[in-house]
Amino acid sequence: MKIRILAIGKLKEKYWRDAIAEYEKRLHPYLKLEILEGGEEEAPENLSDREKNTILAKEGRFFSSKMKEGDYNIALDLYGEMVSSEGLAQLIEKNAMERGKTVNFLIGSSLGLAEEVKGRCQKRVAFGKATFPHQLIRVFLVEQIYRSMKIIRREPYHK
Repeated sequence: MKIRILAIGKLKEKYWRDAIAEYEKRLHPYLKLEILEGGEEEAPENLSDREKNTILAKEGRFFSSKMKEGDYNIALDLYGEMVSSEGLAQLIEKNAMERGKTVNFLIGSSLGLAEEVKGRCQKRVAFGKATFPHQLIRVFLVEQIYRSMKIIRREPYHK
């Protein structure tokens, strides 16, 4: 089973990297987690729609280059379907374990994801209606992947 996180931007702060490393270590017995980072374009305030779309298109090329035929792609999207921990576990179990697909989670920049990229995803999910920085949502996602593995294996952790 393979799960990949495709994310725009690098984790610069050590505490974010340490949190990710802890969950990667916990996930090691269950799966190989791969995190691929794309370059973040500069996005000053007060962008026109055209400027925003240009930036999203540039960032979208990163995602397009990593999404392969047969992958199951999940966009993290504020307007996506609200998903519980159990629901996420079911998505992972159904697509990665039963169907043997690589599951890609896509995390955009502060501007989100290009519509073309979201259109290539089989699912759009939201972990709530609040807006989170992409560094934090990456840590949150890795924890939820770990929680999903514990739920799937019916092991203690999820309460």
